[in-house]
Amino acid sequence: MRYLLMICTDEKWYESLPAEQLSAFAAEYMEFGEEMGKRGVLQGGERLRPTSDATTVRAEDGNVLTSDGPFAETKEQMGGYYVVECKDLDEAIEVAAKIPAARHGAIEVRPIWEM
Repeated sequence: MRYLLMICTDEKWYESLPAEQLSAFAAEYMEFGEEMGKRGVLQGGERLRPTSDATTVRAEDGNVLTSDGPFAETKEQMGGYYVVECKDLDEAIEVAAKIPAARHGAIEVRPIWEM
């Protein structure tokens, strides 16, 4: 089954890190990607631009409405995601726990609806 692993952290925390810590964190993500690639579970993923670059779109009564930023004000923002193929939820949780940001935020594990 495929799962979306949504990486949710506080953007301000990342912005506060010194360059050497950011570099170390990036290396951890590279290691995670290599490990999950070798296991054959990683299907894709991307880092997202900050919420300040987001646009929310609504289509109401035939009108397209846009607003700057994310839909909701939250403590944690979705900063990236992975798509993984795992045998079950237990394996998806085990993979999610290895994402470096799990130590500083939350990883939402959601099954992808397969038709």
